[in-house]
Order: sequence, then C-alpha cells, then structure tokens
Amino acid sequence: MHYGFPMNKPTATPRYQLRGRIWIEGPEGTFVGYGRVILLERIREHGSITAAAKSMDMSYRHAWKLVDSMNRQSRTPVVSKSTGGRGGGGTQLTPAGEQVIAAFWAAYEDFQGYLDAQSNKLDL
Repeated sequence: MHYGFPMNKPTATPRYQLRGRIWIEGPEGTFVGYGRVILLERIREHGSITAAAKSMDMSYRHAWKLVDSMNRQSRTPVVSKSTGGRGGGGTQLTPAGEQVIAAFWAAYEDFQGYLDAQSNKLDL
C-alpha cells in the first residue's frame, strides 16, 4: 500500500458502451420501432391481434392503435383482418408487413454494429 491505497490496479477496466434506439419515422411520427416490430411478429405467430397483444401484456386497444397507425402510414396495409365466419376471423401480415419486419431488423443490426464499433473507440 501506498498512502493508504492498494498499489495493484483493478484487473478489469470498465468498458463504456454507447446505447441508442432506432425507429423508422413515417408521416404521422413513429412508423415502426422495436415494440411495433415485435407486435407484428407476434401477429404473424398467433394469427390474431388479441393473442399477440396478450402475449406482450398489452391491451387489445393499444395493439389495435399501433396496427392502425402502421396501416395508415404504409403505402399498402401491413396487417389484414378477415371477419368471422365458421372458424372466426383472423389477422395476418401482408407482404408489406413482412418487408417492414425485414427492413427494421436490417437497420437495427447495422445500428447495433455502429454502436459496438463506436463503443470500442471510447477511451475514457
């Protein structure tokens, strides 16, 4: 010890990380972000806005507002609903919805790579 402090340095130096969020803006504000893309994937998985919302602990009303916002902002709807019948109605992603998911995840991956690269340059 020297002046009451240990002489040896800590074995691991703290690493600083840049953090950030990414979303795609549309004419009305947020078009799609992390939560909305998860909602779209859950709709694809469950075939229902109700089931997708439940799987995310989200109200149906909120999920419907998000879907409605995305459908209004997109050139073509991202989600289509079919009304009941013998087996009941359902909800499915359209090809545009699949494109939205793919575009978001591609941008998300690029953004995470950028954040990691910039984090490695931090020398604080």
